[in-house]
Amino acid sequence: MAQCEGKTLMYSALEVAKLCGVVNQTVINWIKNNHLKAFKTPGGQFRVYPKDLVEFMLSRNIQVPAELRSLCPNYSLFPNSLLIVDDDRGFNTVVARFMEKRVSSLSVFQAFDGFEAGSLMVEKQPDLVILDLDIPGIDGLDLCRRIQDTDRFGKPEIIVITALESDDLEENVKKLGIHSFLRKPIDLIKLAEIVQGIFKK
Repeated sequence: MAQCEGKTLMYSALEVAKLCGVVNQTVINWIKNNHLKAFKTPGGQFRVYPKDLVEFMLSRNIQVPAELRSLCPNYSLFPNSLLIVDDDRGFNTVVARFMEKRVSSLSVFQAFDGFEAGSLMVEKQPDLVILDLDIPGIDGLDLCRRIQDTDRFGKPEIIVITALESDDLEENVKKLGIHSFLRKPIDLIKLAEIVQGIFKK
């Protein structure tokens, strides 16, 4: 992979071929037929920017590897996407279905433990995470910190929901930079309004 001044990264046709699991000539054909956006170097070699490659791979249902996603930390692979992290499957699904009905053009993903949450955040890089702090496999506060401290998850907004009763919990959570803090039982209409407000921004 070439690196230019200003830390602009780009892929050669051969590197694109390896990422997509095809031969080099197939990539050249994609470029020549205007399926994949690219430009030519002064030496006549094709180069592809990461964002253009991500868009092309998604359009062809080709899995986007973590290496490539990490180069586009501010590019959402699924625009208007929401990940709900809660081990209560019934509650998780109720929230998911309600949000799908109330928020237009929303992609909703669900995770029921810390392992699923981490995997989906890396794979999908959602715009927004609704996070229950008390989930198996991970400390909710620690997960909030990690989401804020790394680009691997795409820097989503976070809405924390919890049934925990600690007096200083809300203050501690808000210090981590989360968008909203809500206690269970949740008012779904209020939650939907917060979600809509985030996506309008």
